[in-house]
Amino acid sequence: MRYKPKQPAEDNRPPVGNAEVKFESLYVDDDLLVIGKPSGLVTQPGLGHVKDTLLNGLFARYGHQLRQLGPRRDWGLLHRLDRQTSGLLVVALRPRAYDALRDDFEHRRLDKQYLAIVAGRPDPMQGVVQARLKEIQTDKKKVIISRSGEEAISAYQVVSFSATAALVDVRIKTGRLHQIRAHMMFLGTPVLGDDLYIPDGMSHNKLPKAPRLCLHAWKLGFKHPVANTWREFVQVPPPDFLAVVRRLGLHMPTESA
Repeated sequence: MRYKPKQPAEDNRPPVGNAEVKFESLYVDDDLLVIGKPSGLVTQPGLGHVKDTLLNGLFARYGHQLRQLGPRRDWGLLHRLDRQTSGLLVVALRPRAYDALRDDFEHRRLDKQYLAIVAGRPDPMQGVVQARLKEIQTDKKKVIISRSGEEAISAYQVVSFSATAALVDVRIKTGRLHQIRAHMMFLGTPVLGDDLYIPDGMSHNKLPKAPRLCLHAWKLGFKHPVANTWREFVQVPPPDFLAVVRRLGLHMPTESA
């Protein structure tokens, strides 16, 4: 969920296009596109993933435009999602669009909302988490709650709940690594399917089962950098996410309770 993806410093070559990488295109014009990333797909090439990432798939379709942006503009990537997180991303196709949207990201002018299925129920049912996050490196990169960390703000609201779980709508004001996952753990209600952020004393085996990390970026709003009009996009979570919602007796925001 960080705003600024980083290319390996030693390799500024364009990613290899791979038409086998699948993603959903929700909107495209000359300046940008909005896509839906499936769970399990890495956003950009890195260690162990050179040709099978979202960016490889984007290069297969939009390689000409993305090459014009180059590594200095992250090949058009403005933000990313964790591998197991699904949902909406905006990608720039022209330098002017990238520069304008980058400024909007840095000044928090975008609206980004996620749906998370969590164990238990946050208390209170609605609130704002302002717990600073610090990146650390163990066997996996992760974050910890730390006063010396970077500012991280998540506003949340419980959409529905059952005896064992809750569906939570989270609007992030910042874009730190693993922000929602760490903040939900901070509340004592970890995101289902998360094996990295479990509160102390809570047994992973006793949590409701989930086939994936139950986190989906479902709403994205921003000012179009050229048309200068506000655009909003919504992507309903995929079937595997919705199956967990139904199994746990929860309801989507558009459904009646």
